[in-house]
Amino acid sequence: MSKTLFKGIISYPITPFLAEDNGVDIKTLGQLIDRLIQDGSHAIAPLGSTGESAYLNDEEWSTVAEASVKQVAKRVPTVVGISDLTTQNAVRRAKFAEKVGADAVMVLPISYWKLTEREIFQHYAAISEAIGIPVMLYNNPATSGLDLSPELIVRIIKEIDNVTMVKESSGDIQRMHRIFQLSNEEIPFYNGSNPLALEAFAAGAAGWCTAAPNLIPAWPLKLYEASLAGDLKQAREVFYKQLPLLQFILKGGLPTTIKAGLQLRGFDAGVPRKPLLPLDSAGQNELAALIKQLNG
Repeated sequence: MSKTLFKGIISYPITPFLAEDNGVDIKTLGQLIDRLIQDGSHAIAPLGSTGESAYLNDEEWSTVAEASVKQVAKRVPTVVGISDLTTQNAVRRAKFAEKVGADAVMVLPISYWKLTEREIFQHYAAISEAIGIPVMLYNNPATSGLDLSPELIVRIIKEIDNVTMVKESSGDIQRMHRIFQLSNEEIPFYNGSNPLALEAFAAGAAGWCTAAPNLIPAWPLKLYEASLAGDLKQAREVFYKQLPLLQFILKGGLPTTIKAGLQLRGFDAGVPRKPLLPLDSAGQNELAALIKQLNG
């Protein structure tokens, strides 16, 4: 099996909540996943930061994981996000994702006590030993409290059999170059930092993990296709047109801004779960203008 299981635009769906009791809205989640696939997403990645995974209890998490995989129905790959303070629960979730049919899991280690490299390595080893599907190593220091060095990332992927790829969200393009250099360009990497999408594709990224297709589905695809064709002029043009929106949704918090943007596009996915709050009126006006500039 090729290490590069998927390429292109890997889209994050939000997790919709019901207005009456703040429970998970599975029907709306299914509709959103259908939209993302119909709009051209190459893979679906539920239960990431955009999907408010950290704000779901275990039952809700399992419900969303199973419903997402079922809705995708193998039309494209499904990469389920795994993140928990304990290795025990991370393993449980990874095994559940495999059981319900996920194609891969994306594992983000998080920390209350700062973890050593030995502890991080063992965390990935335990998850990988428990399942048979591939693991995407996910580095996102802004949300996890941990920053994995390129050297540690490459060591984990080289020494743990089914950790086969990395999603890098630190916002440092040089780290991507370093990972490629240390691995002799053998490790597939995926960009998780929206403002670096152009540079990441130029550096050899296999794909872009992003929530942007919820709001501007055509534009990430245009960037990927231009980059794939080697058309730097077109890639630069389409990237810089969407960059203000990419910066806005990141700065404002992905669950908050994506749910507000979906509402502006006529798709009611509820509001974020507290302590997150809906986008304020000034933010809504700015977001509406940015979406209009791109979608007409």
